[in-house]
Amino acid sequence: MSILVALGVNEDGYREVIGAAEGMKEDKASWLTFFQWLKSRGLDGVKLIVGDKCLGMLDAAAEVFPEAKYQRCTVHFYRNVFSATPRSKLKLVAKMLKAIHAQESKAAAREKAKQVAQDLREMKLKEAAKKVEDSIEETLAYMDFPYEHWLRIRTNNVIERLNREIRRRTRVVGTFPDGNSALMLVCARLRHVAGTQWGSKKYMNMKHLEYSPADIASAVS
Repeated sequence: MSILVALGVNEDGYREVIGAAEGMKEDKASWLTFFQWLKSRGLDGVKLIVGDKCLGMLDAAAEVFPEAKYQRCTVHFYRNVFSATPRSKLKLVAKMLKAIHAQESKAAAREKAKQVAQDLREMKLKEAAKKVEDSIEETLAYMDFPYEHWLRIRTNNVIERLNREIRRRTRVVGTFPDGNSALMLVCARLRHVAGTQWGSKKYMNMKHLEYSPADIASAVS
């Protein structure tokens, strides 16, 4: 059993906890129920969903929020490529991958990814090259949004840090009598973080979303 947590950014640019529930992390049924519950509580206008490549979440999101784009966390993507990379070449490959997401447009990033895949093959890293070719597109969705938001929306580092905090707290308790007890503790910690650490600093300037596609292209050209 896992605790499913959804975070978002409200219209004022502050982070907030959208919801939390019991479920299985890789299970589509759990995510489908969770997303439908969030939607029934009024969640709408979802433009982007950021996460690791949890297939259950992806399938459920496509059903409940079909208009939303999916951004695969770039850090998780790097780790996936690293799994097919010898330790001796990790630093070099890391620089190559970061160069893709350092580009100033999606077209440039795609071209850079092609070059990186070719370079990886020349380094005899065929599996790593294939991972880049197969998955790079889903890591570039953030480039369809205002340039000012890119660093905030290309990873799910925010929820990863929150997960570490939750794990730290739950380890102190040890064993829970049931899933509801664990959920209550997690929700209490989420409320604390949202009310203290997140409540005093704006995370994103949402006015940038008012720009037209032409404005965005001009800003990054």
